[in-house]
Formats: sequence, C-alpha cells, structure tokens
Amino acid sequence: MLPVAFALALAAAAPFSVAPLRAQESPPRPGFIPPADKDDNPVAPTPAPPRTPAATLDRLFERLAAAKSPEEAKGIANLIQRRWARSGSDTADLLMTRAQTALRDKQTELAIELLDRVISLEPDWAEAWNQRANALFIAGDPIRSMLDIGETLKREPRHYGAMIGLGSILRQQGDDRHAMVAYRRALAIYPQLEAIKSAVESLASEVDGRDA
Repeated sequence: MLPVAFALALAAAAPFSVAPLRAQESPPRPGFIPPADKDDNPVAPTPAPPRTPAATLDRLFERLAAAKSPEEAKGIANLIQRRWARSGSDTADLLMTRAQTALRDKQTELAIELLDRVISLEPDWAEAWNQRANALFIAGDPIRSMLDIGETLKREPRHYGAMIGLGSILRQQGDDRHAMVAYRRALAIYPQLEAIKSAVESLASEVDGRDA
C-alpha cells in the first residue's frame, strides 16, 4: 500500500481525468468477488454480548463447586464475596463500610443502626441482610439474627456464609439436627470448606449416636 502522503501527491500531479483511467482498467479475474460494504459483510465478527453480573456469579459458583483444592476454592470464594459486597449504590456501599468499621470497633448498636439504613436504601441487597444478621448475633439477639438470615437466603439462596451462621446459631441452641442440615447445605455449595466438613462429621456422629 502507498504511504498516504505519497498517494495524495500522486493524485494531485496526475493530468488525466478519472474516466479515461477507468476505461483502461483490466477486467477482474475469474472468480473475483469485489469487497462488499462492511455492514453487509457476512464474515464480519459479531461482538459477543457482555457477560452480566448474574451470569458471572453463576459461573463462579460452578467453579467453586468444581474446585479441586481448598486453596483454589478460597480464591473463587473471595471473588464471590467481592461481588456480594457491591450494592450498585455508592451511598449504600459507604454506609456498609462504616457499619463494618463500627463492628470492628465493637460499636455494635451503631453498626445495626447503619445497617438499618442500608437495608432501607437497598432492600434487595442480600449482603446487607447478612451483615445485619451478624451484627444482631454479636449483640446477643439470635432470633432476629435468624430472621435476617432468612431474608438473606430469600435473595441469595447460595449464600453459604448465611447458612453457616444459621448452623452456628442452631448448634448453640442445642438443635444439632437442623444445624447439620444448614451446614450440609453450605457444604453442597462450597465443598472444599474444611471447617464445615469437620463440623458436619462431628454433628453426624453425635446425631446418629442419639438416634441409635
């Protein structure tokens, strides 16, 4: 291909008109297909549709279930939790960050108040309910905590963290049978979670021993 500047100079210096030049052009070779307009070109690649956040999350859960080692599973779980942590609202995300800071500073009541506001802003955000369930449990209110776990699981039925929290509360209340059900649900989603494997094995022997 001619450089652009050279091609322009050549065109400016040419003394003949376009019509005679076309008359001298050679006929196309047999089988020649002239280039079509790019909009009509059937071989032009069609851009793939962007992957939605929900589709990305579904794929991560598939990878989590198929992970071959605890280390691989932990990396995938971290990606899932990062996506759970995004509400889509800058205000709600900021309030969530403040609530988590308050919990770390043992300001439980402030954390619950902030999470109340988050839920009022983003009532469909599963992680907001899960975080308030955690705060209520720390505050010594397991009943309300379980109610918020239920709200979490309505919005994200694969939330293994909420299932583990439910199992822990039930175990503290002496309901080992239902605690084991909750742990097994979590383990079905996150099979490489060693702590829950151990908890299920321990509870299974205790529950089976009582039933014997």
